[in-house]
Amino acid sequence: MSTDPETTETSPSEDTGTDAVEGAEGTGESAAAESTADAVEGGEGTAAEDTEDAEGTGEAKVEAAAPELSEAAAELLAQKLERERIERRKAEKAGPIVAGAKLSGTAAELLAAVRAVESGEKPVAIPSVKPEPAPRPSAAPEAVRRPQPVAAEPGAPATETVESVRRVLAEGGAPETFAAQVAATLGEGADDQLREDPWQLLRVPGVRPEQADGFARALLGAECAPDDERRGRAVIGWLLEQAALAGHTALEASALTAALAKQGVPDPDAATQSAIAEGEVLVFQDALDEPAVPVQRTTDASDASDEDAEEVEERPVRVLIGLERYALAEESLADGLAKLINSVPKEDGSAAEWEQAGAAKGSTGELIRAVAGHGLVLHTGGEASLEEPAALLRAAAGFGLRAWAAAHGPVGRDRFAALLAQSGEPEGGAPERGEPDSPAPGDGPHAATVAGLLSGVEGPGRDADGALDLDLLVVLDAPQLDVETAALLTESLPDGARLVLAGDPAVLWSAGAGRVFADLLASKACPQVVSRRPDLGPVGELVSGIGIGELNQVAAPGKEVVIVPVRDAGEAVHRTVQLVADSVPRVIGVPAEQTVVITPGHGGAAGTRALNVALKERLNPGPGRFGGFDPGDRIAYSPTPGRTVPGRVVNADAEGLRLECAGGPVVVPKERVEQSVRHGWALTAHQAVGVRWPAVVVVLPGDAAQALSRPWVYTAFSRADRHLSVVHGVDQALPRAVAEVPAKPRTTRLPILLRPQVPAEV
Repeated sequence: MSTDPETTETSPSEDTGTDAVEGAEGTGESAAAESTADAVEGGEGTAAEDTEDAEGTGEAKVEAAAPELSEAAAELLAQKLERERIERRKAEKAGPIVAGAKLSGTAAELLAAVRAVESGEKPVAIPSVKPEPAPRPSAAPEAVRRPQPVAAEPGAPATETVESVRRVLAEGGAPETFAAQVAATLGEGADDQLREDPWQLLRVPGVRPEQADGFARALLGAECAPDDERRGRAVIGWLLEQAALAGHTALEASALTAALAKQGVPDPDAATQSAIAEGEVLVFQDALDEPAVPVQRTTDASDASDEDAEEVEERPVRVLIGLERYALAEESLADGLAKLINSVPKEDGSAAEWEQAGAAKGSTGELIRAVAGHGLVLHTGGEASLEEPAALLRAAAGFGLRAWAAAHGPVGRDRFAALLAQSGEPEGGAPERGEPDSPAPGDGPHAATVAGLLSGVEGPGRDADGALDLDLLVVLDAPQLDVETAALLTESLPDGARLVLAGDPAVLWSAGAGRVFADLLASKACPQVVSRRPDLGPVGELVSGIGIGELNQVAAPGKEVVIVPVRDAGEAVHRTVQLVADSVPRVIGVPAEQTVVITPGHGGAAGTRALNVALKERLNPGPGRFGGFDPGDRIAYSPTPGRTVPGRVVNADAEGLRLECAGGPVVVPKERVEQSVRHGWALTAHQAVGVRWPAVVVVLPGDAAQALSRPWVYTAFSRADRHLSVVHGVDQALPRAVAEVPAKPRTTRLPILLRPQVPAEV
């Protein structure tokens, strides 16, 4: 590979990198956690890359009176209604949760707190049961999208509530402009809640403990103390939310205790027990896959004689603390997956049709045969492997099944829709039995986004029972499913439907809590089909090596892979602009508008902010008269946390900033622009997931060495279709990251929840 599109070759082993810290600057929500305790303090972890993008986007709301809903607003409303249904279903379950093995020490104290709550010794706030939501109307397969502003959520806070909150914030020295967000988070009576417990301010996204402490001191005066139970409970909730940003669905009790001590909570154990007693967190005991340990126990606690002790075996357990929100989602997901695993799919299509389609060569036939007899199937592979789920969907549509695919974002959806429209070239190049030609328009399989499918903006709509009106669903980019989204999907499937989760297991995990695809792969609970279609070309060869921990030198006669060494961040920015604006268009033939820059973080001298400033000055200079944007600017739009849609600024008017995005035209209200729109010439790896470009420039400044990991490098490098330039300034940190730094671990309960519900043999 070459050192520059116009110069000589050098070995790639001198230059490659890994996992990222995106969104680290200023918010304290960086990636790459060194430990679970560190993760909950700073929001560290691979999922925290886009926390800066997520701030505020989660507050995109939907107006009840609006004649139409934007995609983001409809998605949020759909998720709210689905969560209510999950909560009701959980409440209907009879019988207490069976406790695990006997415990001692802190674990025993936590269990005692739970039993105290169950016995009624301490009061517990019982949430009211919400009314059954009305069935969602069906949506046309391809909804027509018109420019829509991001509206407010139904039940947006009344003006009086906002004004009363504004007065309380002013008394506590907090920004009054924060009032609407606080009122929306805390709901009716938010002002009284803040006066009674000022640390409730920590429930609002973006607020940190030191800010809430200052607010509490101003309101409570001498009554404010570090050992206040209210503070301890609020900090626990905040730490668990930060852990969710880092990908954890729960935390081990010891990690939470350590994090509480670092936040200045004098008695972490007492604070944890108080939070459990008040029902603000849940405690779990999960048996570990370790041999039972012999222990000495006496039948009479008053007799400590060794002679009366008997030896019993106890299974090691771990004690986890989590928020109800993620616990309900993970349990609902486990139930839904177990139902799919243990069910027999509907007999759609004759046995002869499935047999004929399953005779296709290679892993295509394996996938079709697996789906014929199972409700849940996992499919792994790179970009080239998408031919296989496309062949499956075409065959299923030929049998008369209502077949749909759902991608992470609109770009991935459109690419897969184009693939579905092709007749399908089988492995080996010759037509093969079982891969029919594309059906006539309207009769074949269709593609949507996951968000659009759940919200009803895209997809087949829902039947009378509220389930998706389909027989087969293939979810692409499955590693990007967080537990809440995955739970909504499984809850939405009709009885007898088939679900295929497909994706590349080597890419970065989801931006939300959980690691659904990786947990399912590890559980071996259902059939898994590994694609044997490799990604071709020099870029594909390089990325395949990275996936197994090897940074290989690849032949790139057409300058498909180029290494550009730099000494410092300033030179990295200069060379990046030169590559995008001049060298790549002139030598490779890819215009600047089809080239994207990927860098580990938003902050720093060569982060997305600095690179976007330099690229805008070169490619689309202007005064930024529309909140820092000009017509023609490339942007990254985040309608909801964890999702980024590339686009371009069209104009601005009284309604807001008008964008042309991959999913269609969008209007972002003026007050939402700063929170949900960024310049998009340069992105983070998490923002780039699910999208590929003809040319990619990956920037690795010297200060990014600690942020690199194998999944980060794999994800960044694999975004390139034709050409990859690596602006390299991390020396040996790149090959070291590829070889030695795997994905950061996440604490999840899904494997243990699935264990008793899956067949002994698959």
